[in-house]
Amino acid sequence: MFTIIHKRQLSESVFEMGVQAPAIARKAKAGQFLMLRVDENGERIPLTFSDWSAEEGWIRFIFMRVGKTTHKLSHFEVGDALVDVVGPLGVPTHVDGLGRVAVVGGGVGAAVAYPVARAMVAAGNEVTVILGARNDDLLILEDEFKALPLTELIVCTDDGSAGRKDLVTAPLKELSAAGVLDHAMAIGPVIMMKFCAATTKEFDVPTTVSLNPIMVDGTGMCGACRVTVGGETKFGCVDGPDFDGHLVDFEELMSRQRVYVDDERLADAEYSRECSCHK
Repeated sequence: MFTIIHKRQLSESVFEMGVQAPAIARKAKAGQFLMLRVDENGERIPLTFSDWSAEEGWIRFIFMRVGKTTHKLSHFEVGDALVDVVGPLGVPTHVDGLGRVAVVGGGVGAAVAYPVARAMVAAGNEVTVILGARNDDLLILEDEFKALPLTELIVCTDDGSAGRKDLVTAPLKELSAAGVLDHAMAIGPVIMMKFCAATTKEFDVPTTVSLNPIMVDGTGMCGACRVTVGGETKFGCVDGPDFDGHLVDFEELMSRQRVYVDDERLADAEYSRECSCHK
């Protein structure tokens, strides 16, 4: 069992949670992920590390309440325990020798972008972070990014309630056109990563994207997380989650992510009714 030692609500539907997991914390690296189950009857879901401490033995992750499992997880409190947490999984993000880098974090993708940007800075790269959200209520970890020795932090919101009223692709295009980037990394909604990759491709800026396809086991056995990259089939869990954004078949990825949308909504609705009945 993995005891919850930290919980923070970042917005109406976004939560940060920390659990005691010393063996995992000793091995975790930027860009890797974990698989968890909230209880014995729960499904396994992938979540990426947002922070960890090898010395103190804890890991943290950030999630948005969007379905039954994350809805149930949001009701857990400090002192409660998760039945399973497995990790670290996936290939760590490559951070060495990149030079001038733009790290784009959209929405909850900022949770992944933070340790990645931190690791890139620690490796000696010059890092500009572009944070994006629909509005200021959904903007997360801004203070944590401000504490990093970044070249620049650019904040964009769709409605202009914080930072620039722009999509993240606008400053990314400006930096790419100015010739000041050696590499870019985009982390967030698939549609955002698709357009970030399209933006940088125009200027021949190598671009990495961190994918979060549907996963069942997270160890390469089930094949549910397969993605097409450069015409080849790859598994998001063991070959990724990072891939060359200019080679990813985003249309196929988005199509596969929509397969269980109706089932997920139904499961969440049924769980919500059960919760209401027991209040």
